[in-house]
Amino acid sequence: MASKKLNRFERARLIGARALQLSMGAKPMVDVTPDQDPIDIAVIELNKKVLPLDVRPL
Repeated sequence: MASKKLNRFERARLIGARALQLSMGAKPMVDVTPDQDPIDIAVIELNKKVLPLDVRPL
């Protein structure tokens, strides 16, 4: 049975993918300040569970 908790590799992959989307102009799903970079925004989105990405089991 798969764990519902993300391991460090899944977490890194999601943060990296979302940070790339944000750097290419995607709208953030959380309130941000102008001094935050895309990686920080992606981490905040992941922690608040509003990341618009799905993780599928293999």
